[in-house]
Amino acid sequence: MAPKRKQLAAGPSKPAAKRRTKLAKEHDITPDEEAEIQEAFNIFAQHPSDYDAKEGMIPTGEVHRCLIALNAPPKDNTELAELVETVDPDDEGWVSYESFVAIAALKLHAKHDDPEAQREEVEKAYMLFTRGQAREVTIGDLRRVAKELREDVPENVLKDMIREATRGGLGGVNMEDFEGVMRRAGVFG
Repeated sequence: MAPKRKQLAAGPSKPAAKRRTKLAKEHDITPDEEAEIQEAFNIFAQHPSDYDAKEGMIPTGEVHRCLIALNAPPKDNTELAELVETVDPDDEGWVSYESFVAIAALKLHAKHDDPEAQREEVEKAYMLFTRGQAREVTIGDLRRVAKELREDVPENVLKDMIREATRGGLGGVNMEDFEGVMRRAGVFG
């Protein structure tokens, strides 16, 4: 007689929660933030076939571009020099992933704690909806963005999005409403 199989629990299964690595815990970053940092780092990481490359490292000259890819660029050349000095104190010309995570985490934390940086991020996102025009976001803008993203969003859902942002009305969404939605969605702390 064949052994009986265990019955699986009925209902939708949850995706496995991402676990924080030791490095993520050390620098107090989420698994998603670490994945973002690793993706940016890997874009600029050297491969053994590259001329004078050190495998799994980036040249110090790429630190700036890598931070830009994370949307966390240094404020000025002085800060960039300090960051490079931190990750390459012996001036060898190369930065390891572990060293880069340390400064990237610092920049991400600073960005999340800086109200001015948050406001700039809200304005950039807002302007994507209005195509750079100084006006309110309309239901037409939501339709356009959904179409550009190849998402089939029913009209009633678009109206609900406007109502959520404006706290009940169907008019346009101003910058303050938009920022409120981003905060409620957890984009900012």
